[in-house]
Amino acid sequence: MGLFDKHLAYRDAYKAIQSAGADPFKVRFDAVTSPTEGVVEGRPTILLGTNNYLGLTFDEEAIAASVKAVQERGTGTTGSRIANGSFEAHVELEQELAKFYGRKHAMVFTTGYQANLGVLSTLVGRGDHLILDADSHASIYDGSRLGHAEVIRFRHNDPEDLAKRLRRLGDAPGERLIVVEGVYSMIGDVAPLKEIAAVKRELGGYLLVDEAHSMGVLGATGRGLAEAAGVEEDVDFIVGTFSKSLGAIGGFCVSDMDDFDVMRVVCRPYMFTASLPPAVVASTITALRRMIEQPELRDRLNHNAKRLYDGLTAMGFHTGPTASPVVATTIPDQERAIAMWNGLLQAGVYLNLALPPATPDSRPLLRASVSAAHTDEQIDAVLSAFAEIGAALGVIEPLKRARA
Repeated sequence: MGLFDKHLAYRDAYKAIQSAGADPFKVRFDAVTSPTEGVVEGRPTILLGTNNYLGLTFDEEAIAASVKAVQERGTGTTGSRIANGSFEAHVELEQELAKFYGRKHAMVFTTGYQANLGVLSTLVGRGDHLILDADSHASIYDGSRLGHAEVIRFRHNDPEDLAKRLRRLGDAPGERLIVVEGVYSMIGDVAPLKEIAAVKRELGGYLLVDEAHSMGVLGATGRGLAEAAGVEEDVDFIVGTFSKSLGAIGGFCVSDMDDFDVMRVVCRPYMFTASLPPAVVASTITALRRMIEQPELRDRLNHNAKRLYDGLTAMGFHTGPTASPVVATTIPDQERAIAMWNGLLQAGVYLNLALPPATPDSRPLLRASVSAAHTDEQIDAVLSAFAEIGAALGVIEPLKRARA
């Protein structure tokens, strides 16, 4: 037996994917020339799978702040937040986040993954109960394993099933933490947060919302789904990332809970990793301010998302339940999903290929993430490529194909 024998089934499946064309998990970007354009393996390509929701990766002010920071503070901190890794900018970023969300406390992590890993594993442990939406992100599941709490899954976006599982706990000892996401990253559907908050109020427990894909996207000021649903007072913890709307890397958690600051000396993924480099912190602070000052970016993003979603739906593609910046197209089988992804890449469109078991309901899908920086012409070019390749592969019905 070898170390990798346990992964033989995945190895064989991976080889089959590689033999069908380009490797979707090792795409080489020769150049990225704007938030929406690049050169992929020698071809000019529209970028539609980057999570760059507000298009801020090329924001001139963010770039200038990043350059200034690296010149003045160096390339990295070389230490963790509990050692030498807390520069003045890290503290400033936490203060800006707390102010933006109207919370007392904010903690910045080196990645969004580590934010979920650290917060969840620290808040609940043995004897506690972690009640998760079944379609939760891998970082949420990994955080639950690290913390050793009892994990209870409820059906995706089903407040009634959540209530049923909370009632089953009855008077069992231990804390209860409910975890949902604002926008789910695979098909772009939105949590029924108002109803989930009502269940929390009725049956007790704490509520954490991962706003990774909804920060900068939803809400009057871009605070996410909790703001849009009008339930911010019911949400005890908000976790998010800088790698989507803010065009950088890193994660955070904000809260009004008393004693939250003790997390800094008990949260292992926070304590035992190097902190964000000064350049990243500087660009993130600038991008956060741009997001706040330019709500028109959010309006443009939603316009683009609706244009793509409505266009694909009209052609007969099976899309998600709502128009959001994550626009997923379910493909009938894996062979055609891989073929369509390759066809789109050759046509100059890059998006994400997602295959079982990583997808809801074990269905292959193509996942697009729209940006405020996309033009109508780019969205229409993407739709034309979908129509042509989808028709050639028999993914869309003849009647819908004719309309397209």
